Amino acid sequence: MNIDEILKRYSDGERSFQKVNLRSLDLPNAHLHGVNFNQADLRQTRLGKADFSRASFREADLSEAGLGEADFSEADLYRAVLREADFSGAKLNYANLERANLIKANLSGATLVHARLLRAVLFEADLRSPTHQVTDLSHAILSDADLSYAKLGGAILSQANLDGAKLCRAHLGQSAQDSAATDLSEASLRGADLSYADLTGAVLRQANLRDADLTGAVLTDTDLQGAIMPDDAVYEA
Repeated sequence: MNIDEILKRYSDGERSFQKVNLRSLDLPNAHLHGVNFNQADLRQTRLGKADFSRASFREADLSEAGLGEADFSEADLYRAVLREADFSGAKLNYANLERANLIKANLSGATLVHARLLRAVLFEADLRSPTHQVTDLSHAILSDADLSYAKLGGAILSQANLDGAKLCRAHLGQSAQDSAATDLSEASLRGADLSYADLTGAVLRQANLRDADLTGAVLTDTDLQGAIMPDDAVYEA
């Protein structure tokens, strides 16, 4: 099945294209709201600025796909393979990314407000906020997710759920290239692994760090006002 056939069938009202092979497809600005690409092969596709809102990509393979500024709002990407995919500037608000493979994915400048990333793997993923843009994960569910070595400089994670998440050697600090501090205010990090993470200048006001592992973590200029520390004590400057 080629893309022309899919577009024709979509315009005729069909929405289900499960297990279709569209590898290396080049189709920017596509409007495929609510399409079903479950278990589809979309590796190395170039679908920048496409509309996939409320679409389903359960267990689909979008490895190395170019999806910059695409709209995946409320999309279902459960167990999708998104390794090294480019989601820079994409909209993923309320998207389901539970157990998704986002190893080395680029989510810089993406919005993931209320996104579900339970047990997702974001090892070495790039979630930094670029200049004049913000990576927004406020209210996102990242419990038991693997963010080891992830780059989160300047990202917003206020009120996000990171209970049991792995953030070993993750970069959450503010450096020269980060326009703003990483915001983890009121975030839940109960039992999270923050060992050797860089939290320089990060904001964790009223965050819950109960039972978190802060072994070797860099806390230079970190704002912990009102945070619940691993020993249950409330931090007071």
